[in-house]
Amino acid sequence: MNYEPSSGYALTDETERPSRRRAWIIGGVIIVLVLIAAFVMMRPGKTAPADSAGGKQGEQLPPVTVAAPGNNIVDRTVTGTGSLAARVDMPVGVAGEGGRVTAVLVQPGQWVAAGQVLATVDASVQTQTANSLEAQIAVARADAKLAQANVDRAQALVGNGFISKADLETRIATRDAAVARVRVAEATLAQQRAANGRLAIRAPAAGLVLTRSVEPGQIISAGSGALFRMAKGGEMELRAELSESDIQTLSVGARAQVTPVGSTQTFNGAIWQISPVIDPNTRRGIVRIAIPYDKALRPGGFASASIYGGASTAPVLPNSAIQTDTKGNFVYVLDKDDKVQPVRVTTGEVTDAGVTITSGLTGSERVVLQAGAFLNPGQKVKPILKQIAKK
Repeated sequence: MNYEPSSGYALTDETERPSRRRAWIIGGVIIVLVLIAAFVMMRPGKTAPADSAGGKQGEQLPPVTVAAPGNNIVDRTVTGTGSLAARVDMPVGVAGEGGRVTAVLVQPGQWVAAGQVLATVDASVQTQTANSLEAQIAVARADAKLAQANVDRAQALVGNGFISKADLETRIATRDAAVARVRVAEATLAQQRAANGRLAIRAPAAGLVLTRSVEPGQIISAGSGALFRMAKGGEMELRAELSESDIQTLSVGARAQVTPVGSTQTFNGAIWQISPVIDPNTRRGIVRIAIPYDKALRPGGFASASIYGGASTAPVLPNSAIQTDTKGNFVYVLDKDDKVQPVRVTTGEVTDAGVTITSGLTGSERVVLQAGAFLNPGQKVKPILKQIAKK
């Protein structure tokens, strides 16, 4: 008799196989989840609590050199350019009736005294006229002498009754007329001599001859224009063109240094006149700077001027602290949280000490001295304080 297993044992074996598979799958999933969690927890860049300085642990802040510039005493200097000219330009022309020039006695660049003859004019006709007037004076004096003698004789005869008083009075009147004719002739001669003296071209004042536009043999008259140009006393000036805002800061007497183009030599001068008119088109005016004579100063030349406009107090920063964009100049300053913020500034004179800040800063700000071009507004930095030496 054969033995056959019962149907209950077969059902139990088929039921246990799927259960074991599910257990293995669940275990594998749990192991994978544990490995993923461990990987996430161990990766770098884990967030740490904020440190006491307000940053984050492990965060690297860029070190930046900053300084509070304070206020320095700076000389306010205005610069300008312009043309050199004679301070008092004297055109010299014909003072008399003119004529033919016989000689020119001076050359440009020559110093002359007041009244010195610069050129002579032919005066032969005028000399003859003067000689004729002298002869007329001699005739008039002879007539006056004869009339006086007639008066003297009449006065002696009138007492004896030989002539009447009316006849005496007539002779006295004749004498007075003769004396008057003498005076007229003398005045006419003096006038002619004065006119003859004006034929010569003379220097109206002592100074330096700048130009000459007359030659011997030339016919000149009152319409001939200037024959010579002179600089009175040899004094020169620079007519510097300055902006309206710069002129407002200057006054007569302000010191200046003038440097001609092409020369390294400077000349000391002072403002003697400030134009009361501003050109409405260019918004510029003329400042006239008096300069003592020097042979290196030539009228018509170009020169630059540095004008001392007084002292003022202002912050001074190194050039590396000044940033520029399309809107103008600015600097970076640090706020209370050590974050950089741009501040618009107006710059003034640039010297060896640095750039003068005329507006925008009080001097107490912490200003970024270097590396401003690599910073962004609002960026937090690590400040390194530096002292700026006062000048």
